[in-house]
Amino acid sequence: MKTQLELARAGTVSAAMQSAASAERVPVSQVVAELAAGRAVLPANPAHTALAPGIVGRAFRTKVNANIGRSTERSDDETELAKLKVALAAGADCVMDLSVGPNLASLRKAMLAQCAAPFGTVPIYEAVSRTGGAVEAFDPEVLFSVIAEQAEQGVDFMTLHGGILKAHVPLALKRLAGIVSRGGAILAAWMMEHRQENPLYTRFDEVLAVCQAHDVTISLGDGLRPGCQADASDEAQFAELDTLGELVARCRARGVQVMVEGPGHVPFGQIQMNVERATRVCAGAPFYVLGPVVTDVAPGYDHITSCIGATAAAYYGAALLCYVTPAEHLGLPTEKEVHEGLMAYRIAAHAADVARNLPGARDWDDAMTRARIKFDWDGQFKLALDGDHARKRFRQTSPTFAEALDHCSMCGAEFCAMRTSQKLAQKLSG
Repeated sequence: MKTQLELARAGTVSAAMQSAASAERVPVSQVVAELAAGRAVLPANPAHTALAPGIVGRAFRTKVNANIGRSTERSDDETELAKLKVALAAGADCVMDLSVGPNLASLRKAMLAQCAAPFGTVPIYEAVSRTGGAVEAFDPEVLFSVIAEQAEQGVDFMTLHGGILKAHVPLALKRLAGIVSRGGAILAAWMMEHRQENPLYTRFDEVLAVCQAHDVTISLGDGLRPGCQADASDEAQFAELDTLGELVARCRARGVQVMVEGPGHVPFGQIQMNVERATRVCAGAPFYVLGPVVTDVAPGYDHITSCIGATAAAYYGAALLCYVTPAEHLGLPTEKEVHEGLMAYRIAAHAADVARNLPGARDWDDAMTRARIKFDWDGQFKLALDGDHARKRFRQTSPTFAEALDHCSMCGAEFCAMRTSQKLAQKLSG
């Protein structure tokens, strides 16, 4: 079996490429060209039979990923399956299951059956969960077995922290916040305990063999992403990034699709430099960012602090945004918070697409404006990102108003600027 990358290089158009081109409303030749160049990925494990393929790349609409999953402290399979349903209904382009604990294969099987979006995991979480005990005691052989099993099960993309090396760990431990990536912390602890190099780096060829066989897209994890403003753009972060650039080349040489994950917590003024540096070091591989969070003082509102950074990151070149919910830094998100995180990030993604003049992106905004100036309330609610919420708020603030009225409760009829503007236009045309 050939991967989507290998097919694109050969000029072969797959069904997944045709589907992605239709969804993006672009010529399939553009999809093929971007895939062949490694500037886009099309995560599409053939074993994921429920999948509706979607493409991730700078030349296309900015995509949003939703993280869900059990923790050892809270939640159960039914709750996480409900969150999956919420995430898909709210427009998630990709979904990742970050579950830890026992019996993860059965939960993942249920999720894959219900998830039409590209589906990702972080295999080291299951490896540590299976091994039990201290995180530094996990067995690398279990990790490689988990990678193979998840690939066979149908996982479309996997976060693999192959770029954090033993020499990088002391650099990260000088930081204010240290290591904040779960996968990065696990591997750092293992390397220090066993005085050995990261097995995901030393045995990367084994990973590539599995991913090539099942067309699993590798998402190179940033195990040393900064976890606060003070640690952004430091030596540890960029040392790992250089290794990720090396691994991108190795993925491409084996015909394996690859994207690269990025920070994290970054001051707004450093976002452009971070995105451009990652794009350069990783030879244009799609960049997948978590936020970034642009200030650390607003727990409970980090869907806002991060979507500010996400908009900038997408504008400067990021292709995939990992959402952050209001629960970030506080606990596991609820279904409501999953929805809120996705709304914030879909706004960020669309705003960036409009700003970078992506063909057709502003059509949605223009349609909303036409409905707005006509006081077509029903049309506005149908066009709105979250139409149910918009309709509810309108009715709450204008309880006595019929939806046919030519004003709202903000200005009332007398002071409505748009109403006055329409009257002026009528006079000028009459």
